[in-house]
Amino acid sequence: MSSTTLDTGTPELLATLDEGVLTLTFNRPDARNALSREVNQALQVQLARAESNPAVKCILLTGHGKAFCAGGDVKSMLTRNYNEPGSHTLDEYIHRQRLEQRAISGRLFTMPKPTLAAIPGAAAGAGFSIALACDLRIMADSAFLTTAFAKVGFSGDYGGSYFLTRLVGAAKAREMYLLPERMDASQALALGLTNWVCPAEELASRAQALARRLANGPTVAYRYMKENLNRAINGDLMECMDLEATHHVHCAQTEDHKEATRAFVDKREPVFKGR
Repeated sequence: MSSTTLDTGTPELLATLDEGVLTLTFNRPDARNALSREVNQALQVQLARAESNPAVKCILLTGHGKAFCAGGDVKSMLTRNYNEPGSHTLDEYIHRQRLEQRAISGRLFTMPKPTLAAIPGAAAGAGFSIALACDLRIMADSAFLTTAFAKVGFSGDYGGSYFLTRLVGAAKAREMYLLPERMDASQALALGLTNWVCPAEELASRAQALARRLANGPTVAYRYMKENLNRAINGDLMECMDLEATHHVHCAQTEDHKEATRAFVDKREPVFKGR
């Protein structure tokens, strides 16, 4: 299968689909891939399409140049005026923000497909939150993470407080929000904020290899795994086990499970079909 370039409607977000891997690339390197209105809207559209497109088996999110995503565009914040004549009301801005967060971080976290963030450099503010919304993360050894919100007088957005608290615990999350220092790749690995660290020059190839492995995996089982794991964060133990039982039995009926058992007996790698 050849790689297909998708039209995102803006050069600020690149999209390619290759052998089940949808790679979405923030492409504002001169602005450290900060989120513009165009990027935000395009990302929402691409993630919504990916969730319902059976050709997409895994989503790989990354940034072009020396950053993953620096979060909101601070320069544009200087000209923002919520009270100018003809502007939306404050409640309308809040509602739009809620919808955008759900359509990006919420969808990355809940969609029934694996999501992977490849972090070549800074992941800050909303960019950090979006990276945490992904199932897995791989960082270049030169990359760093930071909440950054306090430095611009913000409280945080895109689910960062939710994800960070569950990954590192309440005390460390508070420290990282209230005193937003840079956390290098080795620190991030030690805290469990990234799954892997690799030399910067190997990041793209390592990330693609991981994404292809996920794309070639048992997609039905992955869908149930994500639901199980997400429910486990807040759910009651008995409810989680009941859900696991339901999903386990459903998986037992799939062609992928039967193929995996045959492959185990034959001492070979299974070939999953997502059925």
